Amino acid sequence: MEKLSKLLDVEELDSNLFRSRQHVENYRKILFGGQVLGQALMAATRTVDDRLPHSLHAYFLRPGSSEMPVIYDVDPIRDGGSFTTRRVVAKQRGRAIFNMSASFQIREPGFDHQCDMPTGDIPTPESLKSTQQLAEEAGLNTPQHDQRRYMVDFRPINPEIHYDNKEHPPHGMMWLRVEGELGDDPVEHRCALSYASDMGLLGTSLQPHPTSLFDPHMMPASLDHAMWFHRDFRADEWLLYVTDSPSASGARGYCRGQIFTRDGVLVASTTQEGLIRKIK
Repeated sequence: MEKLSKLLDVEELDSNLFRSRQHVENYRKILFGGQVLGQALMAATRTVDDRLPHSLHAYFLRPGSSEMPVIYDVDPIRDGGSFTTRRVVAKQRGRAIFNMSASFQIREPGFDHQCDMPTGDIPTPESLKSTQQLAEEAGLNTPQHDQRRYMVDFRPINPEIHYDNKEHPPHGMMWLRVEGELGDDPVEHRCALSYASDMGLLGTSLQPHPTSLFDPHMMPASLDHAMWFHRDFRADEWLLYVTDSPSASGARGYCRGQIFTRDGVLVASTTQEGLIRKIK
C-alpha cells in the first residue's frame, strides 16, 4: 500500500467502531480536515457491501489533535434496496470533533449529462510547478508551508492568486493527483479524493480581498463540507479542480468546486463554507 492508502486505512475495534492508524498534521498540531473526511468515509464504507458512496455531508465541530488517534463511530441508519445511509461521528478525548452523513448506492443505469470543463488555453500539469516548489520559491520554508506531508501533488494554474496579497476574481483552477499508485478499488479513490478536496477550496473565498491563507493574521478553518461523486475515476491520475466563491460574509467564505478528468469528464462536485477570520 502507498502512503495515502495507509493514512486512509482505519483499524476495526468493534462492530461499527474504528480507529485511525496514521495522521497528517495541518499546523500547530491540528489535524488536517481532509484526513478526517477521508478516514470517516473509509470507516463508513467498511460497514457497507456492494455499493459505492455517492455523496457526503459533513461538519467540522472542533479542532482535532494530530498527536492522538481518532475514533470513528459509525451508525448504520438505513440499509435500503438501492441506497444505504451511514452517520459517522469522529471523536477524540470522548468529544465529537466531526460528524458526517454519507449515502451509498448500487450501480444502476440512468440519464446522463454533465456541464463542460472550462475551455481555453489550460496548461498541462506537466508544465506547471507544484505548490511545494512555489512555496519554496516564495521563501515559505516553515513546517506550516510544507506541502509534501499531504501526499497530493497540487499544481495551480495561476499560482499568484494563492501566495500574494492582491485582489483577484473569486475563481481558480488547479491540477491534482495523489502521489504514488493506488489500488483498483473505487472506494479507495473516492476516499482519497474526499481527502484532497479539502485543499485549495477555502482559499478561493479570500481571492477578492488583499490577503491569503498564508497571512499570519488570518484564521482559516473548514466549517462544513459536502461532496458528490458522479462517475468513476482514479485519484492517482491528473484531475482538474475548478473552484469559485459566490459569497463571503460574517467571517465565513462559501466555495464550490467541480473536478474533471483530463479528457473533460465531470467526476465529482464539492461545496464548503469555512471560517475566514482576521485576528490580531
